[in-house]
Amino acid sequence: MSYSVVMASHTAGETRARIVAAADRLVYERGFEHTSFADVAAAVGLSRGNFYYHFRTKDEILDAVIEARLAGTRAMLAEWERQEPTPAGRVRRFARIVIANGPDIRLYGCPLGTLTAELAKLRHPARPQALALFECFRTWLREQFDAIGVGDNADACAMHVLVFSQGAATLSNAYGDDAMVECEVASLESWLAGVVHESSVRP
Repeated sequence: MSYSVVMASHTAGETRARIVAAADRLVYERGFEHTSFADVAAAVGLSRGNFYYHFRTKDEILDAVIEARLAGTRAMLAEWERQEPTPAGRVRRFARIVIANGPDIRLYGCPLGTLTAELAKLRHPARPQALALFECFRTWLREQFDAIGVGDNADACAMHVLVFSQGAATLSNAYGDDAMVECEVASLESWLAGVVHESSVRP
């Protein structure tokens, strides 16, 4: 393969990644239905012809956005596992997403929750793929609670934390109240400490 072909392929890959990143942000801020080809092309600075070289339909863009979010989620979880020595510490990192991403959540809600809700309303066939993002978190949280030692309650604990995160994100978006969100995160962390303690003393 010639150098020029390699460079062209590399540039095409970079352009596609820029399109997906721009589409990801626009879908989050505006919703999938209200994000057009023209919006994404303008955000990246591409002509329609160049844009269609990479994506021919909105559904192709949506698939790429979901794949990118899933890859980003897995990378984030892997990084947390490297940084946090205990499973409880990792669960706390998850719980604090609503604080770390507070400014965006107050404006646009949870990127996962808003997307799955919109696709459900549209009866869009990509809804199961979007749900895979929640399943990624659910599986990972279940693994952490397994490691904590809650036995058969691992999945229930994982779902409790997921429900908390969605509720906190929704109310943060509705009220814009940082103190309320921080109070709820503290309450979940207190519950988590109790779960860890109970598991440690269980015979």
